[in-house]
Amino acid sequence: MSCSLSNSNQLPFFSKRASTTLPFPNFTTSSLQLHSDKPCRRRLRALLSIQEIPPNALRRKNDPLWRGGFSLGVDLGLSRSGIALSKGLCRSPSHGQKLELRLLEIAENEEVDEFIIGLPKSWDGKETPQSNKVRSVAGRFAVLAAHRGWRVYLQDEHGTSTEATNRMIDMGLNKSTRQNKVDAYAAVMVLERYFSMFGEGAELVLPKQLDLQEKLQRGPPMDIDFYPE
Repeated sequence: MSCSLSNSNQLPFFSKRASTTLPFPNFTTSSLQLHSDKPCRRRLRALLSIQEIPPNALRRKNDPLWRGGFSLGVDLGLSRSGIALSKGLCRSPSHGQKLELRLLEIAENEEVDEFIIGLPKSWDGKETPQSNKVRSVAGRFAVLAAHRGWRVYLQDEHGTSTEATNRMIDMGLNKSTRQNKVDAYAAVMVLERYFSMFGEGAELVLPKQLDLQEKLQRGPPMDIDFYPE
């Protein structure tokens, strides 16, 4: 299922392509920091500010002329998850479709280089049992994405399902349609919140492997169509 968003829901446009391969080990959520113990090799350790591997929204805020990839918002559900692309499309793929591989496929086809995953929190900002499940999925997925130089961020999603329902009611969608599309539109709300905050509330999900951290700092390969020599 897919749905096009109205102009009022359009998110910022970027462009860039990337590629590489997969595997699946450990992760940690945090930020990184440069650390060198050998003159010829840089090493990274998990303690760095988001300014060193900034999300696209923050890059664009700091430099309006910056060009990079699109952002993919993800709302993880129990039986179905919603996704929203900063080009203005949203879908609700089921978990039976191997969600993580599906996200990589969409990213490859749509020039995505970062994923914004909604993190459940209670009204007072505290994390919930569902938060741990989302962190686990996001951590595994961050390892896959890092092999391609793509970043994964967590964004507070408290209240986005309600916002999604209200948005669909305002659009005149009937109850049945709203039930089928709530996950997709919740992903839109996650992405809109991320952009409205210029990525400053996002939390980087960082793989533990140093080689993957280095790939994240280098970023995905530049597309020669957008960066001609």
